[in-house]
Parts: sequence; C-alpha cells; structure tokens
Amino acid sequence: MTFKDAVQFHGHSCPGLAMGFRVAETALEALDFDRSTDEELVAIVENNSCAVDAIQVVCGCTFGKGNLQFRDYGKQVYTFIKRPSGEAVRIAVKWKPRPENEQEKTMWQRYARGERTEDVLRVVHARKAKKTKDILVAGAEELFDCRRFTADQPETARIYPSLRCNQCGEKVMEPKARTKNNEVFCIPCYEAHLNP
Repeated sequence: MTFKDAVQFHGHSCPGLAMGFRVAETALEALDFDRSTDEELVAIVENNSCAVDAIQVVCGCTFGKGNLQFRDYGKQVYTFIKRPSGEAVRIAVKWKPRPENEQEKTMWQRYARGERTEDVLRVVHARKAKKTKDILVAGAEELFDCRRFTADQPETARIYPSLRCNQCGEKVMEPKARTKNNEVFCIPCYEAHLNP
C-alpha cells in the first residue's frame, strides 16, 4: 500500500494521514509483517485522528474485522500486536514540525475561527503540504519513540446474537442491550426511558 492509497481512502492528503502512514510502515517493519487479511495483526489506537485511516489501509486493521481497537485517550500513540506470537510495538509520535512564521500563525488562527477566504486557505494548505512532505521524508527515529515488547493476546472478535429493542424495534447486539422490567432496550431507548 502506498500513501496514494491512503489518500484515496481518506479523501485528501494531510499531515495527520501522513503521520498514520509512517506509523503503519514503521509498525509493519518492526514486526516483520505484511498487511493483515483477518485478525493476525491488532492495532490499538489512542485517538480518532486522520492517522487511523492510514493505519486501516496500510495495516488492514479495521473495526469490522475486530482488529482495530480505539481507546479515547487523545494521544498520538499506536500499539500493534502480532498474533499468535504476541510480538508487539508501541509507537509514540515525538515529531515537532518546523515553527510557523507570523503569517502562518495569523492565517491558522483565522482558519480556526472559521474563515475560509482564498488568502487564508492558500496559506493554510501550503503549510499543511509542507508538514505532510516533511513527515513523509523524515526518518522514523525523528518521528517516533518505539518500544518493542511481548503483549498478552487481545481477545479475537466475537459475533453476538441480536435482540430487538422493545421501544424502537431496532436490532441491538446482545452485550449492548439493556433490560428493565424484563424488557430489552437499545442504549438510546434505555437512556430515554430512564430520563423521560
């Protein structure tokens, strides 16, 4: 898989996607592994940034297969575990981009406030393009702190039966269903039932 493949999946090129691409490359190299076709490789991601899209494409780790686990810590940290050996690598981003010049700072602040004028977009997109290029050409040692270790085996994906919610009639997977007075509820209906 190439960065171009990641861009096609994600929809556009950006620094976050480039970082995820480099994380994925580094993980596969560290674990001497190719792309996961089933659950042979598990990725545990600690954020829900653009980077995760590149990890899905390059590593073959997805929510649907159950080998992509999301921990909402807001950290640029990614752990990969190879089955059945338990060989693992934890990759923490340490890279610092080149400092912004005054114009870039000003335009980024305007962009963050919602301004999308041609001048603002030109400067912001140019800055993003520079950062993306810098990430793609940097050495892994400049981008990441990597720690190899042996991990416990994560549980494989499980398929659960579906139950029908007594309130809305929609199906809900059994472990996510809630019950009250012997009635089955999906989470939104259960919460609405508790707080009418």
